[in-house]
Amino acid sequence: MNKFTTLSGIAAPLPLINIDTDMIIPKQFLKTIKRSGLGVNLFDEMRYDDDRNEIPEFVLNKPQYRDAQILVAGDNFGCGSSREHAPWAIADFGITCVIAPSYADIFYSNCFKNGILPIALPQEQVDILMKDAEKGANARIEIDLETQTITSSDGEVFTFDVDPFKKHCLMNGLDDIGLTMEKAASIDSFEANASQARPWV
Repeated sequence: MNKFTTLSGIAAPLPLINIDTDMIIPKQFLKTIKRSGLGVNLFDEMRYDDDRNEIPEFVLNKPQYRDAQILVAGDNFGCGSSREHAPWAIADFGITCVIAPSYADIFYSNCFKNGILPIALPQEQVDILMKDAEKGANARIEIDLETQTITSSDGEVFTFDVDPFKKHCLMNGLDDIGLTMEKAASIDSFEANASQARPWV
């Protein structure tokens, strides 16, 4: 998993509430167990018409937002089923930070496990960043995880809370496997001792 320390990127505005995981990645794309390749189907039913042509009005289809790394969204983002494919699709598209007033709990946790920083801010602050994002590619939002700050393109600074353990994992690029591998020496020692004590196992 890539480390997340700082980010200066284009933010795409998606001012919708209750964006559920089926909107993020529809159920027909859940057959894969790979984390890659799902970005093209992110928000599939909003991005494409029935003939698989892009819908020009959808934000991520607009030229100024095709390289967005930040998504500014409405309340209760990631609700619905607990599919981990949702953060997989977001990350595969290239978005590594989501800013919203609130999140569904499981989606929120899954983001950290997949290298995405989900930031919860009061609605009035999200509204300011939403307007900032609407400026397009010339407006870059800066995020510093170490100082837990967001700086708008106009220089306005907001602070955000994040669990210290989740912050540690993101800053060091540690998913569940990475956390386990940090204990590799202890695990090897335990296995060696157990093998000597119980060679029949």
